[in-house]
Amino acid sequence: MLSGLTTRGRCLLAAGIAAALCAWVLNERDLLRVAVFVIALPLLVVVFLSASRVRIGATRTLTPHRVPAGDEVDVRLDLWRTGVLPAGEVLLEDRVAYSLGTRPRFIVERLPQHHRVPLHYTMRPALRGFHQIGPLRAKVTDPFGICEFERELVKPSRLMVVPRTEPLTGMLSGSGVGAGDEGAARRGTGPGEPDAVVRQYRQGDDLRMVHWPSTARRDELMVRLEQQPGHGGTTVLLDRRAAAHHGTGPGASIEWAISFAASVCLHLRRAGHRVRLVTEHGQLLADIPADSGAAYDDLALDALAMVQPGHQRDITLGGDPAAGQELVAVLGSVSNQAINELSRFRPRGIRSMAVLLDTAAWSAGVSASAERAGAARESARLLEAAGWGVVVADPAASWQQVWSRLCRASMRRPTEAGYGSR
Repeated sequence: MLSGLTTRGRCLLAAGIAAALCAWVLNERDLLRVAVFVIALPLLVVVFLSASRVRIGATRTLTPHRVPAGDEVDVRLDLWRTGVLPAGEVLLEDRVAYSLGTRPRFIVERLPQHHRVPLHYTMRPALRGFHQIGPLRAKVTDPFGICEFERELVKPSRLMVVPRTEPLTGMLSGSGVGAGDEGAARRGTGPGEPDAVVRQYRQGDDLRMVHWPSTARRDELMVRLEQQPGHGGTTVLLDRRAAAHHGTGPGASIEWAISFAASVCLHLRRAGHRVRLVTEHGQLLADIPADSGAAYDDLALDALAMVQPGHQRDITLGGDPAAGQELVAVLGSVSNQAINELSRFRPRGIRSMAVLLDTAAWSAGVSASAERAGAARESARLLEAAGWGVVVADPAASWQQVWSRLCRASMRRPTEAGYGSR
């Protein structure tokens, strides 16, 4: 019980004991009366507060509960008390992780009865993932500052921090097609003309819907479909190997890759494509159906928010990671073996695109040698030789710039695909 005494209370108790000893030695009854009062005061306060019905209550409200990395979160605390006894000073501390900033602390000198006291603070989480806010703990003292007790007022709240994204413009040439006749017909559109979904002419089709470029190319009557059939879809592959990335914290290359992959997934979903998000080992993270609503954006964002760096040194696949769809791979540093692993399962005629991060540029404070700086370009040449369209990205490039270069690279034939960043 005495553990609740403050420094002031302990000093009073020690002074009372010292005065009582002096009164006994000097045989001073008046001093003894003072000593008894000084000793009894902190003890009575402790007993009184323990037996009283003072109750402190609080609530915590996060706005919003789900936020992109780097955005601001407003936290509101409402504090009140019930009971007949007055409460002294209240010290509040909401415990948060160090990645979210300093722990917010408040001092309420007088807490009114049955009246809520609103408190506010903001935080700007820089790291994605689930973060725990709280618990909220309070130290309440009596009006004399002699005794204090600690209480947990609010249990922890969960804050979801998703990767930051950027709206993208432009589409890969013929984006979303997979295997099949419709995909082949669509990929056969001429250079410079809009993508079209065509099929063979059937009795009764409107002749105004004849697609003459395809008719001339195939030497048979072809018509343009008024409504395009469902897209074959696009698979976005994220290379999350720790050994493939450089940098630390929000500025690491893996965080750039995750945010870029998130932006691509949202952009393709909003264009009506089916989007599959997989890891470098083909593990499915999210599967967003075609023509889905905005609520499906959370599937990819939540999956990417919880992605942790992998510990395997190289890429290992047991089959085509895109399952026959076109592939957009966001890669860190890749070895020749990894390039061979990525390419050998890809079917002929299905487009493969890659954003290759020049991870040496993310090594803060490290002067990369010419050999290390050229590793990304050498990997890009090997991927291009395997028929991939490649863009090399560095931290100075925005996600829109990289996506625009990737769209331009998708217009080339596989044998013409050059180094995307040039």
